[in-house]
Amino acid sequence: MARTLENDIFTSYALPDERGNFGRFGGTFAPETLMPAIQELVEAYGAARRDEAFQAEIDRLAASYVGRPTPLYEATRFAEETSGATGARIFLKREDLAHTGAHKINNAIGQSLLTRRLGKTRVIAETGAGQHGVATATACALLDLPCVVYMGAEDIERQGPNVLRMHALGAEVRPVTSGTATLKDAVNEAMRDWVTNVETTHYVLGSAMGPHPYPTIVRDLQRRIGDESAAQLRTVEGRLPDLAIACVGGGSNAIGLLARFIGEPTVRLAVAEAAGDGLATGRHAAAILGGTPGILHGARSLMLQDVDGQVIEAHSASAGLDYPGVGPQLAALAEGGRLEVASATDREAVAAMKTTTRMEGILPALETSHAIAALPKILAGVEGLAGGWPSDGDLLVLLGFSGRGDKDLAALARFDDVPPWAGSQ
Repeated sequence: MARTLENDIFTSYALPDERGNFGRFGGTFAPETLMPAIQELVEAYGAARRDEAFQAEIDRLAASYVGRPTPLYEATRFAEETSGATGARIFLKREDLAHTGAHKINNAIGQSLLTRRLGKTRVIAETGAGQHGVATATACALLDLPCVVYMGAEDIERQGPNVLRMHALGAEVRPVTSGTATLKDAVNEAMRDWVTNVETTHYVLGSAMGPHPYPTIVRDLQRRIGDESAAQLRTVEGRLPDLAIACVGGGSNAIGLLARFIGEPTVRLAVAEAAGDGLATGRHAAAILGGTPGILHGARSLMLQDVDGQVIEAHSASAGLDYPGVGPQLAALAEGGRLEVASATDREAVAAMKTTTRMEGILPALETSHAIAALPKILAGVEGLAGGWPSDGDLLVLLGFSGRGDKDLAALARFDDVPPWAGSQ
């Protein structure tokens, strides 16, 4: 068979092998004490994927509780200011309008239902920006499951509103003070808890990372973002987008939007990483652009590490992107050339956040704002990106609007000197 995008990229990078590998990334690197639980999860999720009643319950809650499908909104004023010579039309997939204000609820509902299926009686989770913590606490309140959320002390300080929401929902929020007291350290503590309480506890991992089968579970539960977007664009425009873009940290939002389009050769895929103070400074969270292959939190992927294989701490004003790795499927897609990768600094993201709010009356999360800030670079083909868009004036862009920015209002105050930004500048 001739080697084509459809049969090569799709089979190599869209579906993992039986060991959970996407190309050379993925796999299961976990303590021996966790291996029985991981195998149990592999088997239970494999059965749940084929169980029509289980899938129907997820769909029912997605519609009646989460509020799906979320709208697709054309941001015309913003597009006029940021699309430059391409004249692109920009459609926002409004995950900020899902219950709890972000895409994280899609995964939290599904994994909490899976907890009951496993016969486990307790849930733990990690969180950076607080959105996954809020979503998991929400799902646990709905299903009457006790919930413990691990959160870095640094993130607790900068995401206070979400901490209050988790408490109100009945979750216990445990501060993590080790390391940089951010998302990586929260994941470490959650995994320690899981090892200790594996008989009774399910770890609701919030991103498309970690040991197999977590990257597949999270991707599948988030894929409705891209599936809905494709159907909505076909309804309003009669076709798929030319470009789909999302911000990326661990990768749940990004792979949720992009998975639908991996096998579509006409759709270019892109992600925006957090450049922090700038890639050249070394103070960033760009695991694809600035990382190398290594093992982090149970899987082989691209990560920030020194020559001795020690983790280099990530730096980003965005708590949800402040992580030194990326999910293995996204690493494989980037290495295989199927994924374009751009970046945005803290200041660029804050400027984009202000611009979007004032132009469209929609306050994006600081995480989302990285994709907004990076989009003009991708359209213009700067920073080594491809460019070369169709010249027929009908360029459709699908941007994953991953969450709302109420939680990030303090960031606007910290960056008060940053003016609103226009991508054409």
